This record gives sequence, C-alpha cells and structure tokens, in this order.
Amino acid sequence: MTWTERVVEREGVRLVCRDWGGDGATVVLLHGLAGHAGEWDALAGPLSSAYRVVAVDQRGQGASDRFPSDVSRDAFVEDVVAVADQLGLERVVLVGQSMGGHTAILTAARHPELVRALVVIEADVGGPDPEWPTHIRRWFDSWPAPFASRDAAVQFFGGGAIGMGWADGLEERGGQWWPRFDQDVMVQSVADAARHSFAHEWERVTCPTLLMLAQSSFISPARVDELMRRRVPTMSVSVRETRHDLHLEQPDIVYGLIAHFLADVSA
Repeated sequence: MTWTERVVEREGVRLVCRDWGGDGATVVLLHGLAGHAGEWDALAGPLSSAYRVVAVDQRGQGASDRFPSDVSRDAFVEDVVAVADQLGLERVVLVGQSMGGHTAILTAARHPELVRALVVIEADVGGPDPEWPTHIRRWFDSWPAPFASRDAAVQFFGGGAIGMGWADGLEERGGQWWPRFDQDVMVQSVADAARHSFAHEWERVTCPTLLMLAQSSFISPARVDELMRRRVPTMSVSVRETRHDLHLEQPDIVYGLIAHFLADVSA
C-alpha cells in the first residue's frame, strides 16, 4: 500500500502526516528526536493490512513546520490530540520511539479517553537531566552537515538499515544533503523536557502498555524493573542484537511484537 499526505494545523503550526489508510483501530506512529515519519514505512505497510495507520512528522521536523515558537512537551502532546481530532481518529493505539515514546506516554497519561493502547520503544519519563541538552548539541555538532552525498550520510549514521533510515530524513539542496530540522529548535525541545520530571505521568497511564527495548538499551534493567513495578498492566520485551533505533534495524520483529500485543488487547 501507499500513503496519502494529510496536513493538520494547530495554532499556526503545520503538521504533515502519512496516512496509510487501512481498516480497524487506528495506530498513530511518533518518531524520535530529529526524525521523520518515513522511518516508519517498513512497519506502517504491514500494519495497514489490519489497522488504520498514520505516521506524524512532528513539529520542527520532517515536512512539518521547521520553526515552531513552542517546542514544549505540552505542545507535542496537544499536536497528537489535534491530529486525532482533525483526521477523525478515535481510541488510537499510540506507538512512539525515543522522544516520540516520551510524547506518547504523556499523551496517554493526560488524555486517557483518546488512547486505547500504548507501545513505547526505547523511551522513559525520568528526569530532570540538565546535561541532556549539552549532549544533544554535541551530537549534532559531530554531524558533517551538509553531507556530500546520501551514501556519505548513510555511512556516517552507521550504515545498513539504520544509516539509510537517518539518511532518508535528509533533503537534497544544491547537490548536498541537509537535515530537515534546525539544530537550535531540537536542542530547545530537549531542554524543555530536561527541566522537569515526568515520572508521575507514567503512573497515570491506564491503558495496556508494551515497553519495547533494544538489547543495547540506554534504559537500565533496574530502571525497567522500577517501571514495571510502578504501573500495570504493562509488559516489556527486549529485542536481541538491536540498538536504540530498533524499529529501523528490525522492523519485521517490531511489527510482529506489536501485532501480537494488539491481538491480545483486542481479545
């Protein structure tokens, strides 16, 4: 199947979505920091055989408006609500990776009437962490952007499926490949998240939840145990031989785990 572009506007910010169509419950996919909706393509296609699937380019990233004035956690959450409202989506399944997973947790906590199930991939809601924005800025500073070629970008980002997924988020201008986001906007969005603790939000989530982790996860086993103790119903699974971007690295496995989880939720 192919996707159709949908545009949602909220308070002057233009959000672009990939609507894969499909019948049944709606799955809304949220990418991580500096990501793009296209990184879900390998997962969205198979999911759309049983579900309505919508992937969102979140504010400041991808094809959405690059310089939104508000990059607070509240803004990202309310964007999800606006997407659901304007596209007529009810009782959605939220799937989010990394910062997208953070947004998905907050949305499920604050809008329980909207979210029927939650899939969190490599995300946590701890904090505050005042060093986080500095680490992110150093990461962006390490990028040799603009990249001389797409192949150069693929190699920089580690090659393979992960490298290609990140390279797909770039745009070609004048024979060079540029990020589709502004570094300062991304750092500002992280800074807002880093100033607060959102740990209490995890306990407010009431819907069935799947916590999906990479084998080389940044979330420690002790922290996973704590998350599992602090709220139910939650199940966790670790995907072998994967890193933080496991949805790019092993989309078939991620699809299988999500499909199995949602079948259990429906039952």
